[in-house]
Amino acid sequence: MPTQISLHDVTKAHADRPLFDGVCLAVRPGERIGIVGENGAGKSTLLRIIAGLEPPDEGRAVLTAHGGTGYLGQTPDLPPDRTVQDAVDAALAELRGIERRLRVLEAALGDATPAQLDEYGDLLTRFELRGGYEADARVDRALHGLGLDGLDHGRLLGSLSGGEQARLGLACLIAASPEVMLLDEPTNHLDAAALDWLEEALLAHRGTVLAVSHDRLFLQRIATAVVEVDADRRALVRYGEGYGTFLAAKAAARRRWEQEYAQWCDEVARLTDHAAGAAHDVAQGRAMKDNNKMAYDRDRGRVQASVSSRVRNAQERLRRLRAEPVPRPPEPLRFQAAPDAGESTGTLVRLDDVRVGDRLAVDTLTISAGERVLVHGANGAGKTTLLRVMAGLTAPDSGTVVRRGRIGLLAQEIPVSRPTEPLLAAFGRGLTGDADELAALLLSFGLFRERDLHVPVGVLSAGQRRRLALARLLARPADLLLLDEPTNHLALALVEELEEALTAWPGALVVVSHDRLLRRRFTGRPYEIRDGRLVLAAC
Repeated sequence: MPTQISLHDVTKAHADRPLFDGVCLAVRPGERIGIVGENGAGKSTLLRIIAGLEPPDEGRAVLTAHGGTGYLGQTPDLPPDRTVQDAVDAALAELRGIERRLRVLEAALGDATPAQLDEYGDLLTRFELRGGYEADARVDRALHGLGLDGLDHGRLLGSLSGGEQARLGLACLIAASPEVMLLDEPTNHLDAAALDWLEEALLAHRGTVLAVSHDRLFLQRIATAVVEVDADRRALVRYGEGYGTFLAAKAAARRRWEQEYAQWCDEVARLTDHAAGAAHDVAQGRAMKDNNKMAYDRDRGRVQASVSSRVRNAQERLRRLRAEPVPRPPEPLRFQAAPDAGESTGTLVRLDDVRVGDRLAVDTLTISAGERVLVHGANGAGKTTLLRVMAGLTAPDSGTVVRRGRIGLLAQEIPVSRPTEPLLAAFGRGLTGDADELAALLLSFGLFRERDLHVPVGVLSAGQRRRLALARLLARPADLLLLDEPTNHLALALVEELEEALTAWPGALVVVSHDRLLRRRFTGRPYEIRDGRLVLAAC
């Protein structure tokens, strides 16, 4: 099949921070590509380059779509003084223009020239392929499917919330049904019903879809291939056959790394032993048996020369191996239980009649040792406030909070209070050990490379700051972990590894998450916060 979208040796940097270094990509018509990577890697920039909204520093991007291209950013650019109907009309303007031209050509078909007949046939094909006759009905279905069916079409766009604007922009794009859809985090601001509708709409789309997403369930359902934006290598890596193949390839790469490291260690040990043994043979020599000193000296010289050559060869090969070592693969992520965790029983946190303004109301909540709790709810419902109260960072206006044992918190937002502080120093605050020990500990998690250790925290991306916060949590023993949207900003392979670590964690756990796959796999007590009130609910 021909290539519909292609990148040729594209290089791009933002604010002197390189994102892509000579990357190439090819997308065929009808593919549905999931674009993944940690926050700050350049996923949105990649989509904008493909859409032609942002030029590459070097190289070129080519997109061919006679049936139109639709781009939707994370924040729709809707003029606040226009109405909802204006947004719908703008989205359907191309289709309605084609329809008007068809009517003009139809009126003159009796006297049409061959060129006009060809134009009419081409336009009719494009119009029918894009479902032009059903466009207005598709608008209504999209608004209903995305939870906006009651939206007044005369309402000003500036009066809509950010979530409503995002859903309206998505509804308009899907209703327009362009041949190529470029979507940046389309699952944001959608509830479960709207997510199901969106996935079905994209699966039914006959064109090409490129979607930046962190939603693993969305990627499982719609992606025919995955493109990873690799921030460390400033490269694009394509994985065919969808999200499952992406995970399998990541696991296979990890196994190859472990095998290469084991082979490197074995070869270093073998050459070390060989060189030491051969050198010993040279030093020891052999006894003279026939009192022929001349022959003995001659033979001994030959033996020593031969053995010395083998020693030198072994030492040279050893030097080369050590000059280019295979890095030790990081251990799987593992949270540390407190030293006396086996003795930690009973209640770790208890909230009674807790109130924090109008943001949170908890009549009673008890977290016992080893217990697992999942909290979900709409944005702004009070989930973060609940965790901060449990961690002792927010004092309630009324009620009582009792805490016991060591509590570790992974906050949703990671502020940077010391932007010039090197990464290693930020990691080591509050930990014992010298710089070498702390560096070894941080690198053992596999979240950073040695070259990152002295980078100022202020220049880290959101994903890197998230990894730093996770590393600090991994380095400290705890009885209770409080995790606020733990999968946010992380590369998806790391998300999968983090989820495995949480499954193996024996201590108490409270997780706030919108991640549908994490919630589906979670075993424990589910709660929901509705209008600030904590209620026991289905997951």
